[in-house]
Amino acid sequence: MMRFGTPPKAGRRYKIRPGAYAILPKSGRLLLTEQAPGPELQLPGGGIDPGEHPIAALHREVFEETGWRIGRVTRLGAYRRFTYMPEYDLWAEKLCTIFCAAPIVRLDDPPEADHTAVWHATHDAISRLENEGDAFFVRKFCL
Repeated sequence: MMRFGTPPKAGRRYKIRPGAYAILPKSGRLLLTEQAPGPELQLPGGGIDPGEHPIAALHREVFEETGWRIGRVTRLGAYRRFTYMPEYDLWAEKLCTIFCAAPIVRLDDPPEADHTAVWHATHDAISRLENEGDAFFVRKFCL
């Protein structure tokens, strides 16, 4: 599996955290999320709960972070990265599965208070995404 970001540090324990993330293209733009306090520009998505199907997690996470319902979900690939997650006080090996989906309808503001749904031109988004793995998949599948 491809790895992006910093390599794991010797002697540090990492908890494996599977997640599902979406590239959401529409009319030459991408629906992304800005997460405070940063703001960090990210693909919408997040952790897969124990026993949860990855696509169900994707639908849930995209709605929580953008307020949008999605459809026509296609798996594009996966990568891993090693990072510290301050909101959980956790060093994680994130296993990120990337999907492409269609943003169908905006239902509401994002229920997660620290997230804001934003639209960016695809080219602009590639250079502004917070992590290299997300940018790699957008570049590979959206240009």
